[in-house]
Amino acid sequence: MIPAASFAGKRVSLFGLGGSGIATARALIEGGADVLAWDDNPDSVAKAAAVGISTGDLRAADWAGFSAFVLSPGVPLTHPKPHWTVELARGSGVEVIGDIELFCRERTLSAAEAPFIGITGTNGKSTTTALTAHILQASGRDTQMGGNIGRAVMTLDPPRPDRHYVVECSSYQIDLAPSINPTAGILLNLTPDHLDRHGTMQHYASIKERLVAGSETAIIGIDDSWCAQIAERLERAGRHVIRISKRLPLTDGYFADGSNLMEAVHGRYSRVAFLEGIGSLRGQHNAQNALAAVAACLKVGLDLGEIQSGLESFPGLAHRMEQVGRKDHVLFVNDSKATNADAAAPALSSFSRIYWIAGGLPKEGGIEPLRGFFPRLAKAYLIGEAAPAFSATLGEAVPYEISGTLAAAVEHAAHDAARDDGGEVVVLLSPACASFDQFKNFEVRGEAFRQAASAIDGVKPIGGAR
Repeated sequence: MIPAASFAGKRVSLFGLGGSGIATARALIEGGADVLAWDDNPDSVAKAAAVGISTGDLRAADWAGFSAFVLSPGVPLTHPKPHWTVELARGSGVEVIGDIELFCRERTLSAAEAPFIGITGTNGKSTTTALTAHILQASGRDTQMGGNIGRAVMTLDPPRPDRHYVVECSSYQIDLAPSINPTAGILLNLTPDHLDRHGTMQHYASIKERLVAGSETAIIGIDDSWCAQIAERLERAGRHVIRISKRLPLTDGYFADGSNLMEAVHGRYSRVAFLEGIGSLRGQHNAQNALAAVAACLKVGLDLGEIQSGLESFPGLAHRMEQVGRKDHVLFVNDSKATNADAAAPALSSFSRIYWIAGGLPKEGGIEPLRGFFPRLAKAYLIGEAAPAFSATLGEAVPYEISGTLAAAVEHAAHDAARDDGGEVVVLLSPACASFDQFKNFEVRGEAFRQAASAIDGVKPIGGAR
């Protein structure tokens, strides 16, 4: 835990007592703050009280006595309207912050030189965070990973000069972190997302921009116009900007040339790393993730040999194009996290011959946006409530069966793939649907796929598979 010593002796209000909220409250208390916490859920309040956190309805509190108000990132700050606690805080002139802001203040207070890599973007944040942390850990660096992935940021070990932090930051968290100041800040990409919470795309983009604007070095993917404009704006303001691109050769920066990751300096190119043969980093989207990780690791002092070794040993994230097993020429890949068509597209673009397991609780738009990938599909195995609609979209373009259950789909797909003599093929769970018709969540669905694949005679697990 990181004690929030910057609030020692001060009175702090807090709203939101889920797992990260309780962790944040305990960090404040450990640092010497007097905390009053609340939540709209009585069960959450009871759990907090049971671990010694002082609770009380903040409607009745004396807000003039609070030095700060710490808000859970899941609670509306601006849209569709500010939460009632936010209005009370602002009405009393109390600053509204979140756990990432607490972390930044503690790092500045006790070990400002501790390397801090902050990562955001609409897509790819978790993979880039996990990959960056893995490269650092594999090189022997003391590494802490958390934030919007894994551990709540205030549960990480306390800052010290040689301790490296890799922190995934959502837009909600950045919005509550006015002094965010990474050593290397990564902005991967921007597409419309969370507009119910941010109102407009312009506001959403401006929040994401804060992470790189406060960074010592801003690493920005420029393959979309929003990020390209942010890079230009920061560079004009005198910030140190490193551009990355998964598809465009650059004059200066880092870009992907097939499986090669290239550095450009005034138009002169050199290879800094490669992804050939690294199954956990297949696809153009992972080239962008890897480029960002390479640039950040170079910034904090790793050499190219350490980085390449880390890339090659990266096991991938669970349920995100996770290689779980192989039998002869058949690879089994768990992409259960792909809960809509856009999320399924990267996996479908990464393999040339696919036995595709799809379906579940359908999302708006179905799989029509994936039609361009239909020529890659040897056959589709449809499950769950979406099966009839998906079969209608596939029509005569792709052979399919309505398998009904995931277990049946894996069994049938494995049988058909084993008889395919066209070279390497993949049995791919990339459902383009939510899981809730048959499973509690996408993690449970992915685990069911792993178990079904491993039960097939002759399937050997791949190193790093859970």
